[in-house]
Amino acid sequence: MTVSRLVLPGAAVRTTLAATPSFDLEAVLSNIETMAAQQPIAAQLVSMADSDDTDARTLARTLASDVALAGRVMKLANSAYFGMRGRVTSLQIAVTVVGFPTVRTMATVALTGLGDELRLPEGFWGMSSCVALGAATLAPRFGERPQDALCLGLLAPLGVALLHHSDPEGYTELSAAEPTAAGRRAAEARRYGIHAHRLTAVALEQWGFPASMVTPLGAVDDHGDQDGALLRAALEIAARLTVEDHVPVPVEELTGGQLREDAVPPVLERVRAEADELRLAMLGE
Repeated sequence: MTVSRLVLPGAAVRTTLAATPSFDLEAVLSNIETMAAQQPIAAQLVSMADSDDTDARTLARTLASDVALAGRVMKLANSAYFGMRGRVTSLQIAVTVVGFPTVRTMATVALTGLGDELRLPEGFWGMSSCVALGAATLAPRFGERPQDALCLGLLAPLGVALLHHSDPEGYTELSAAEPTAAGRRAAEARRYGIHAHRLTAVALEQWGFPASMVTPLGAVDDHGDQDGALLRAALEIAARLTVEDHVPVPVEELTGGQLREDAVPPVLERVRAEADELRLAMLGE
């Protein structure tokens, strides 16, 4: 992957910016480009993991050049989620266990600066980990692969981090004023001309992520769109675990009846038990 792929075509960016003078989308994407240039191994992994010519051995060899990222992949492979605690002893096996999409996701987290909690909104990784585990746990009920759903959940909040990076004080005030996820997305759209999940979709699309990762982000607010049902359910699971005074939204409503409320308690229990370990693995702690 060349770094230039991270920038939207000029015309599309100018159209968005004309409607949102308070938010410079091109500058945000250019900042990601700069970060990618500073982390060439992570950028290379984002490209390699989607190539038909890449095998686990080749990916592991490149991953080994980034000690911090390699350590995170090893820690994740040995986590409770993958059921291999203590048994993964090489990077090649770790890559095979977590899967290429997960390695790509972790590389994306690294090159966009999401590993630095000091630069993120409070509770960012607590929420992200719960969304990811909720999506992975529920994935079979929606005909999706758990590993793909885990990646979607981990990357979905990327736009939140990008908005916060560009407007720390303003975004903190916005978040405090809007306790619900739907209300916050509406406020983001008013302030920036784009909500966080749509911004994530824009970034992932530019990096060549598959439509299965991009489409749900654009469908998250349309309860009649089944493409966003799994992500909506995962966001609700995370909110119930992390948002104080959250008023639960029936999952039947969020998923068009694909998920019943009686299926939620065991999912909450698993996410509650494993989310912190996932958070620590993603942060390399």
